[in-house]
Amino acid sequence: MSSVIYQVSVWIVPVLVAITFHEAAHGYVAWRLGDHTAKDLGRVTFSPIRHIELMGTIVIPLVLLIFRAPFLFGWAKPVPVNFTNLRKPRRDMILVAAAGPGTNLLLALISAILLHIVPFFGDGTGKWISNNLGNSILINLVLAVFNMLPLPPLDGGRVAVGLLPKKLGEQLARLERVGFLIVLLLLFVVPLVGNAFGLDWNLLVWLLGAPVDVLFRLVMVLAGHF
Repeated sequence: MSSVIYQVSVWIVPVLVAITFHEAAHGYVAWRLGDHTAKDLGRVTFSPIRHIELMGTIVIPLVLLIFRAPFLFGWAKPVPVNFTNLRKPRRDMILVAAAGPGTNLLLALISAILLHIVPFFGDGTGKWISNNLGNSILINLVLAVFNMLPLPPLDGGRVAVGLLPKKLGEQLARLERVGFLIVLLLLFVVPLVGNAFGLDWNLLVWLLGAPVDVLFRLVMVLAGHF
């Protein structure tokens, strides 16, 4: 039990900070570009309470931690954005969508820089801080890369819709209704089917692994660790 409590203690703050800043960034950029929807609903805030979704933010990640799953997965309440209120909807949609992953990359870099303070603390406290910061780097990089997959309703899907020619963008946007279901299939169903046949069909690990590794090395270099 003590090991589970410790694991929760080194994941809870990084997770909450990562998702809170991610969602607040969407709302803030939308607000500055003309849409006040998130601002009026109190979602342009760094208070985690405003962004927590019970199942996605607490229950599912906690269950995965308790059962020592090989991955951590969850989500927050999406920030509502009325893209028709934006001054230049097509361009501004890209900026609003990219704000979340961009913020996660910045948080990963800040966490890596803060690793320099660990030697100033005792062994126990230093280890706990180091684990929090290390988990923060990992969570933020995974969130950034995962959310930039070009599939609506993920941020990368909305960026792709804005960048593609109008007709292709409209076709991709139609996937938004089933996009999250596709993500869940890739995360859970496809790997389970693969395992049943003795095959490694963990598609998201293939998609995320290499980009996260490259970004990790870049962040550590920029933070002065290499």
